[in-house]
Amino acid sequence: MRIGVFCSGGDAPGMNACVRAVVRTAISEGHEVVGINRGYDGVIDGDFYQSCNEGMTMGLRSVSGWSKEGGAFLRSSRSSRFRTPEGRQQAAQTLQANQIDALIPIGGDGTLTGAIELAKIWDGQIVGCPGTIDNDLCGTDFTIGFSTAVQTATDAIDKIRDTAESHERMFLIEVMGRHSGYIAVHAAIACGAEIAAIPETPTDISGIIDYLKLLKIRGKDSIMMIVAEGDEVGDAATINRMLAENGCPFSTRTVVLGHLQRGGSPSPEDRLRATQMGLAAVRAIHDGQNGVMIGIKGEDTIATPFLEVINGKRAIPDHLLHLLDTMAN
Repeated sequence: MRIGVFCSGGDAPGMNACVRAVVRTAISEGHEVVGINRGYDGVIDGDFYQSCNEGMTMGLRSVSGWSKEGGAFLRSSRSSRFRTPEGRQQAAQTLQANQIDALIPIGGDGTLTGAIELAKIWDGQIVGCPGTIDNDLCGTDFTIGFSTAVQTATDAIDKIRDTAESHERMFLIEVMGRHSGYIAVHAAIACGAEIAAIPETPTDISGIIDYLKLLKIRGKDSIMMIVAEGDEVGDAATINRMLAENGCPFSTRTVVLGHLQRGGSPSPEDRLRATQMGLAAVRAIHDGQNGVMIGIKGEDTIATPFLEVINGKRAIPDHLLHLLDTMAN
């Protein structure tokens, strides 16, 4: 069997480790692996990873040392062409022409949505792996890249805390999470932030002002507020302006961590999860599964249908929100 593997959407630390696991598992079980560059654009164009020794197919040496590397060696993209019927038809024709029997896309909800559409016109197997720092997919406790993104955010927030304390200021630090507050909540707990604004809970500006005044009375002279970029009130700059308009008792500054959170060498947790998922994806294909995403729940590796993943809603556990509130108060 010939298996294609590619990364799609935003890059996430651990994607390379997942590709490595796919290649090594597939070869050990007698399959060929074709690396596809630049996500769905690469599927359309037949843009295949070329190894010096193995040519179009990837060998054991092709992925040597990949586990510790950040980014995506196969590159990644968000393909506007694949969103069109013509683009998807060309992708299916390219896969057929190159005798690719199965695909393992590594990415987030957009990647899996693309897989659902491709499956309507291509009869190969598709088994996905959850590669996104946002940790916003159902069917897995943690996605590939989340652990590293939280570590990166926490390191940055710790450094900003030093400046906040030196100048007796409040900092609003914006982290990634268009539809999910997972990074914000985990980073806020890890670095002892006083406030977190996330899409899953209402952000009450007047209530925050009252809380800040109380902290000021208690003698607090520096404040960390973590803002998920997708908070329903707005981004960090918007919230900062609203706080100022409502009588914020602290001098404030905003910092947007942005794409800093996507880079860096993956954490041990991300390397382990990515490796487990890559292996499980190949074995799922070997067993005849199709249209599912590999995830890890507790100690178990599971497969969840794409539609359940896309249509499900991933909530922040109440115990984490309670923990954040208890530590802040």
